[in-house]
Amino acid sequence: MPEQKRDYYEVLGIQKGASEEEIKRAYRKMARKYHPDVNPGDKEAEEKFKEVNEANEVLSDPQKRAMYDQYGHAGVDPNFNPGGGFSGFGGFGGDDFDLGSIFESFFGGGMGGSGSGRRNGPVRGENLRASVVLSFEEAAFGCKKEIGITRVESCPDCGGSGAAKGTAVETCPHCHGTGQVRTTRRTPLGMMTTSEVCQNCGGSGKQIKTPCSSCGGSGRVRRSRSIQVDIPAGIDDGQTISIRGEGNGGLNGGPAGDLLITVQVRPHEIFTRNGTSVICEMPITYVQAVLGADIEVPTLDGKVQYRIPEGTQTGTTFRLRGKGIPRIHSTTRGDQYVKVFVEVPKNLNEKQKNLLREFGDSLGEQNYEKRKGFFDKLKNMFKDKI
Repeated sequence: MPEQKRDYYEVLGIQKGASEEEIKRAYRKMARKYHPDVNPGDKEAEEKFKEVNEANEVLSDPQKRAMYDQYGHAGVDPNFNPGGGFSGFGGFGGDDFDLGSIFESFFGGGMGGSGSGRRNGPVRGENLRASVVLSFEEAAFGCKKEIGITRVESCPDCGGSGAAKGTAVETCPHCHGTGQVRTTRRTPLGMMTTSEVCQNCGGSGKQIKTPCSSCGGSGRVRRSRSIQVDIPAGIDDGQTISIRGEGNGGLNGGPAGDLLITVQVRPHEIFTRNGTSVICEMPITYVQAVLGADIEVPTLDGKVQYRIPEGTQTGTTFRLRGKGIPRIHSTTRGDQYVKVFVEVPKNLNEKQKNLLREFGDSLGEQNYEKRKGFFDKLKNMFKDKI
């Protein structure tokens, strides 16, 4: 007996009436928690990551979510047929409902043509969603990643026809390929013709006498795939990469949907990011701040030498041009900003304290610009009150 699937809302830890933003936020949180890059070798986390992606694929798509809310897991199964098209609007055809079908049902085809063309025509496949976790450097300089997905594809055994090998799809004998059955009735107003979805073929106009054993006659199967993705340099946390044609396969020869990959960037131990700018906060010693010094500054390209001037104050920010994040699809880069703060020394011995006192006594107000300015303002504030 197959394992019972968990409720998709439970998988993401949200309520059934959650908003799109709540779904997106919950997905990113759970995907980051169970991502294989964060849990290397953890099979249980890998399975939970697949479960989270599957839940997000359904709940982030309004149409799939509506089907799931109404029919549960069966509603998002590619083989699902919700009662031959009699759903919503009192039985006027579900997904294939249109204004023409209403007029046909009541007035015997007064709008001209039928809905079978749309049922049998090419239908584009659904988009898929996935996520990838990157290091700060991978996002900055780009990389290649393998993304594991599960998608619906055309059945390889029947070529998407739904019929077993050696057999063919036949025209439905009840509706003669139209997908609809007309019934004429005598009423007090005269003869009235109504049109209904053919119950024999479910409105497809086709009949499969011997269904393919691999896909059950749906023409589509689920397959796990590994997709190599080129991550562009400069991608940022929360941005989405679209890969055309790597989503679910289409119906009746329709094109496949796209694969939409949301990027999550792990925080860096030293750097933070603001657009294409890199920010680094760096401690310097009291002596370096007072006398100036050549210091080694970390950048994404490695360490560089930088000369800080005498009298550098805490909070002073220096700019390193061209050491930031590359702009996407460009050869230019942002800048790096280095914000220094003076670290006050601790655990001084008595000799060091005496030297520091002697040094302090040798200084005058002229050595402290900000201090002198502050006390001048203070005197002006209270001069009238003395």
